[in-house]
Amino acid sequence: MSSHWVTITLTFDFPLNVSVQIGDTAYYVQTQPVGATRVWAGTMTPHQTQNGAIIEIGEITGIQQWDGTQASIICNIEPTTIPPTTADFILFSKDNKANLSSMLGYFASVEFRNDSRDEGELFSVGCEIFESSK
Repeated sequence: MSSHWVTITLTFDFPLNVSVQIGDTAYYVQTQPVGATRVWAGTMTPHQTQNGAIIEIGEITGIQQWDGTQASIICNIEPTTIPPTTADFILFSKDNKANLSSMLGYFASVEFRNDSRDEGELFSVGCEIFESSK
């Protein structure tokens, strides 16, 4: 990572999404009313004409979980990126290299066990199988 990044802390007055992790990328979308003029430090933002544009904040480098009052994420952000305001919607994406959703290999074994004394019902089980070699 370059040394030209700076750090920004985004604080929320509600718990964070349970799946947000260090290494995810944070973004924001402006949520201003239609026809409103957005002002940043006395000037109009360069994103003003990009209605609905998703703007990258940067990689999440730290997370402070909900303490009953607030929660926060710490991100790297380029100095030229205009930071989000409290009115903007914050979202994040996962690194698909670290969060693959399928297994690779030649063999899989699965066992379902109900350790409860109560009856259990299995609603659905799925499996993805493909031929990877001949």
